[in-house]
Amino acid sequence: MRLFTLLIATPVFFLQACQSTDSSAASAEKRAADPVETALAGIDATGVRADIEFLASDLMEGRESGTRGYDLAANYIATQYRRMGLVPAGDNDSYFQDVPLISARRVEGSSRMILHRKSGDEADDEEFVYAKDFLMSGSISFVESSTTVPLIFVGFGVDAPDSDYNDFDGLDLTGKIAVVIGGAPATLNHNERAYYSSSLVKLKSLVDAGAVGIISLLTPERLQRVPWESSVRSNKFRTRMRFLDKQGKPQRVYPQLKNAAYISPRGVEKLFAGAEKSVEQIFAAAREGKAQGFDLPVSVTLKQRSTHEETRAANVIGRLPGSDPSLKNENVLFTAHLDHIGVGTEIDGDTIYNGAYDNAAGTAVMLEVARTFSNMETKPRRSILFAAVSAEEVGLLGSDYYANYPTVPIGSIVANVNLDMPLMLYPIADVIAFGEEHSSISGIMRDAISRVGLTLSPDPMPEEVIFVRSDQYSFVRKGIPSIYLIPGWKSTDPGINGGEEFGKFFANHYHKPTDDLDRPFDIDSTRIFTQANWLVGYALANNEQRPQWNAGDFFGSRFGGPMADAIENNGASTEGH
Repeated sequence: MRLFTLLIATPVFFLQACQSTDSSAASAEKRAADPVETALAGIDATGVRADIEFLASDLMEGRESGTRGYDLAANYIATQYRRMGLVPAGDNDSYFQDVPLISARRVEGSSRMILHRKSGDEADDEEFVYAKDFLMSGSISFVESSTTVPLIFVGFGVDAPDSDYNDFDGLDLTGKIAVVIGGAPATLNHNERAYYSSSLVKLKSLVDAGAVGIISLLTPERLQRVPWESSVRSNKFRTRMRFLDKQGKPQRVYPQLKNAAYISPRGVEKLFAGAEKSVEQIFAAAREGKAQGFDLPVSVTLKQRSTHEETRAANVIGRLPGSDPSLKNENVLFTAHLDHIGVGTEIDGDTIYNGAYDNAAGTAVMLEVARTFSNMETKPRRSILFAAVSAEEVGLLGSDYYANYPTVPIGSIVANVNLDMPLMLYPIADVIAFGEEHSSISGIMRDAISRVGLTLSPDPMPEEVIFVRSDQYSFVRKGIPSIYLIPGWKSTDPGINGGEEFGKFFANHYHKPTDDLDRPFDIDSTRIFTQANWLVGYALANNEQRPQWNAGDFFGSRFGGPMADAIENNGASTEGH
């Protein structure tokens, strides 16, 4: 009786409950029928973690390009592609695109730098101390090289006519070694600063001006971020590499530059002793973006020997065919570099540089994006390429090779989405999107991150010019709109300062053996970040129109359409000889 009375007394609430249940069921059914919701729900962050665990294990020996460890990792990627049902998109109906490389290693003890001054009628020579005063890397162009010539300081070594800035104005570089500050003036707009910071843009300018060598200075600000000791450590085991073209000729080299070196803060003081401006003055003028240059009252001898070795490190490429009869002939390209820096200088008893975040994490996210697309009942309209590329750590070589020798027509690639070192150290609230301001991909990206609850933050480190320092730039140079997302510095946990955590990672673990599986790894952030990248790819693959450069964009105007011909590229160090 009591139950009967309650039912009679509350028919409205009962009906509302029934309607609510029906509505929830309908919503659930609708979500289940929505392929996007189904795909997002299926993204598995624990699978991403599992791929990282394999790729960053000691078994891979740091995945240096051209080594057994890299080949093991490449075969793992190909196996995953096959399990997903991706079509081989490498050479000869395989998943592998062979990337021929030449490596140069400095002969230990062969590098010398001698400064020649004149004191009255007497020569006053000073020998610099290797590692304390200067560093040199192996030469691609020469087995043995020796140069004794005058020095000229050329500021940043930038000629930017669009901004009426020219470090070479009034200077004669012919037959001299140019002393150059790394980077580009902060007074240039962000896009130009990125472009003119590129080492090969600088090298071409120096060669055109007649220089026969280069000595690079690191600003105090740069040395705060990357101490000299870190450069010394990596110099002990890193090799210089370039890819070989189809005729076997090394690319992106300038044999006109006979020698190249970096000098330490101690070396800089020695170099500028007696010069018309002090070290403090030249760096102060550089901060103000003032063009400056003058002959130094010294000459220098640079000499060293190098050994050469040809090797190979395959790009691993799979393709998911599109479902639209017309648009399937166009491609969205995902990239992530598979390589790291291998086995190197011992730190706290460890010599294996595992590269868990750099870039096993980016590769693993790309694999999960590929799995998610491959599991869809109806595939996206455009085809999607997934490329795990080699030799990024030595100058974006694998992606540059693919951009020059693509396995699909270059004009069919409508966009590139790059993944490189996503740090899932804490619960993330935002992303940073390198390249979003350049093309119509921006709107697609903003919709994607909003759907998964993330916000967009501006680049917090513009001085690092990241847009030209990862693999997307190889495709930008071919006129292909590109984007590269990383987790931002905001956290949903108010007790975490993401910027501080980011800084700690770079100071303590970046390019060190401790970038390993002991680092924090936030599962929810991994899932959300993977979902965001998948959504960007899904929209790019399904939109009727291919992405376009924004009107008047610096990179779009400079590099043009998909078949744009450009020689400029970025290297992470003093390159080109």
